[in-house]
Amino acid sequence: MYRHARGLRARLFFSILYAMTEKNQTPRFRSGPSLIRFFLRGSLHDFLFSILFASLVSLLDMLNPRIISFAVDSVIGNLKPVLPAPLMDALNGIGGISYLKSRFYLIGLLVAGVALLAAVCRYLFHALNARGAEKLVKRMRDTLYAHLQKLPQSWYGENSTGDIIQRCTSDVDLIKTFLSERLTELIRMIVLIVMAVSFMASISPRMTFFSSLFIPVVVLFGLIFHVKISGAFMKVDVEEGKLSAIVQENLTGVRVVRAFGREQFERTRFEDHNTLYTNHWVRLINILSVYWSIGDLLTGLQLLLVTVLGAVFCVRGRITAGEYIAFVSYNAMLTWPVRAMGRTISDMSKAGISVGRLLYIMNASPEEEPVDALTPPLDRTITFSHVSFRYPGSAGEAEALHDVSFEIPAGTTLGIIGSTGSGKTTVARLLEKLWPLEPGCGSITIGENDIRDISTSYLRQGIGLVMQEPYLFSRTLSENIRVSSPSSTDRDLRRAVRIASLEETIDHFPQGYDTFVGERGVTLSGGQKQRAAIAQMLIRKTPVMIFDDSLSAVDAGTDARIREALKTETAGATVILIAHRISTVMDADQIIVLDGGRIAERGTHASLVAEGGIYAKTWRLQTAAPASGEGKGGIA
Repeated sequence: MYRHARGLRARLFFSILYAMTEKNQTPRFRSGPSLIRFFLRGSLHDFLFSILFASLVSLLDMLNPRIISFAVDSVIGNLKPVLPAPLMDALNGIGGISYLKSRFYLIGLLVAGVALLAAVCRYLFHALNARGAEKLVKRMRDTLYAHLQKLPQSWYGENSTGDIIQRCTSDVDLIKTFLSERLTELIRMIVLIVMAVSFMASISPRMTFFSSLFIPVVVLFGLIFHVKISGAFMKVDVEEGKLSAIVQENLTGVRVVRAFGREQFERTRFEDHNTLYTNHWVRLINILSVYWSIGDLLTGLQLLLVTVLGAVFCVRGRITAGEYIAFVSYNAMLTWPVRAMGRTISDMSKAGISVGRLLYIMNASPEEEPVDALTPPLDRTITFSHVSFRYPGSAGEAEALHDVSFEIPAGTTLGIIGSTGSGKTTVARLLEKLWPLEPGCGSITIGENDIRDISTSYLRQGIGLVMQEPYLFSRTLSENIRVSSPSSTDRDLRRAVRIASLEETIDHFPQGYDTFVGERGVTLSGGQKQRAAIAQMLIRKTPVMIFDDSLSAVDAGTDARIREALKTETAGATVILIAHRISTVMDADQIIVLDGGRIAERGTHASLVAEGGIYAKTWRLQTAAPASGEGKGGIA
């Protein structure tokens, strides 16, 4: 990724210029510039007009030194004015130089008028530039967020949340700053440099030659430092992502840190990474300090040369006093653009890396809908046929599932029991297509349709899933339960809460359904969070329901009440109960026991107890020491 980013930085500026004139096309994101072209849609015209007004500002800035030079040499002095023919005709039409000598205030008004017009153009430049920048950053954020919503589960397993957030905030802001500030300013600088050199050459070609000698030196100097700045900034960017990940993880898991007394350990870990991050920044600042210091030295030498050389030429009569003032003014205008060009080159390296980091996200393959996706009824028999599955990146490990086959008739309940790591959760993930089942690894069908051919969004809308670790948002209980069905009625809400045995708990909260649960439901107990997640799923009334060990944190009595309510209130739905606790699945129409990714036993509760296998042994252990108290479950 970073190798690619380094390769595109040299082309970034010219590609962006090309983007500003190219017609909108469907983006393919084969490179950073193609991504930039896509992001610029909707804000391109604002940037183009801002560049136009910036160019007008540069032109107007060039006029006043010429006006002052004319006033010093021809109005105050007695030199014959050298003006273009149209201007000479206009001057003679109002009475010539004598007219201006008697009304010298007109020169001041003209200078003020040009300055005022330049100020208006400068305002329009900044206003349009700012508007384009905000449109650009909005489009970038919207695009990235929408794309992140489509990425598969495996991608999030390979990338830390902190790094993703850092890419979508710091890198987005850096690209926005470069495009809206550095790039438009660079174009303005180029126009200003061309005009300044032209005006200076019309005054003294020799002095212009000596002054211009420093331009390639400064630019070449900037290019040399570009490589060092690029590498240093890349390290800073990576370390910032790691630091963001540490902060995000610790703020999210603050209760775990405190529960195990790991505050000092986590503080030391953060400080170590922060020190490393700071050291990288110090290293980068040192490089930039050398760069700017040497640049200032070169600029000072150039100003000194022009001042001394101009004074000598003026004394010897090669240029007039007015031309000397104008030349020094133009040279001063030239100094900062040349210096800023070096800064823009260094910022280009940072923008190139940031573009590469966003390109990594945008080039990640999203979940794709099948061609001619089907939307068949989901209240049909579910069949796993010779399913084998291995998680990506676990080539040396055993398969999560190996040659698993079973059938769940429509409207029945399947119980799945097994030790930790036996493949129970994998069954739920494969059925919901959270992980793709590769060709040749068996099939999963609903009715006569392979789930590979069913619309992914339609499938997930029709399958309710309560995960092993429920996630609640920083909202009220009512908003959390309704998150999967915002349009549900209060009657639907209360029905789901009643089935999940959460009604009594909510009644004890002072604010009832409007109780704010905090991030990840931090204010609720484990059992309360699980029951809220169950209600969240039940409110959708899906034809297929999966409970992935979602009753492990509730007490046995609540477990029994929820299962009894599910029987009567969800009749007709196909239910999959995944659990460690046998009491949760014992009433299922069919139970399978997974061991090492394989089906070790299958049958009803009575038949499995009679067989005397894994299920029977677990049943005897759990009934000998039944779980008591919310938060305790069966054996793993």
